[in-house]
Amino acid sequence: MEQPIIYVDADACPVKAEVEKVAERLGLVVTFVSNGGLRPSRDPMIRHVVVPKTAADAADDWIVENAKANDIVITADIPLAARAVALGAYVLGPTGKPFTPETIGMAVAMRDLKQHLRETGESKGYNAGFTPADRSRFLGALDQMARKAIKATE
Repeated sequence: MEQPIIYVDADACPVKAEVEKVAERLGLVVTFVSNGGLRPSRDPMIRHVVVPKTAADAADDWIVENAKANDIVITADIPLAARAVALGAYVLGPTGKPFTPETIGMAVAMRDLKQHLRETGESKGYNAGFTPADRSRFLGALDQMARKAIKATE
């Protein structure tokens, strides 16, 4: 089987450098998918895909069309996470929180509830800031997840 590929929903992703670091250590290809604005890498293991800005979910759609079981998807986008989990991909949020078949339903429900509360004015919708602890937790979680994905493809 082929080695897993790491797909990154790269627009506003705060952990691109950490993804590159883990991928380089483990010899994995990374594909950053965005609407533009990313500086291309000279590393042949780092790919950039720029999708048209015409569709709001163009990057998400591209990732879902290309990822497969045992690949890794990095995203904070809950609907994309749900779609990737359904493919059998490993999915990790930038704070190091994995999305799994067991947890994705609750994540979708919480997202929908928070959106409803924002729309009705009952919540201001503030998100917690991204912390150094989140970055550290992400690094450890991605390393562990990538090793598990590699083992699953052997």
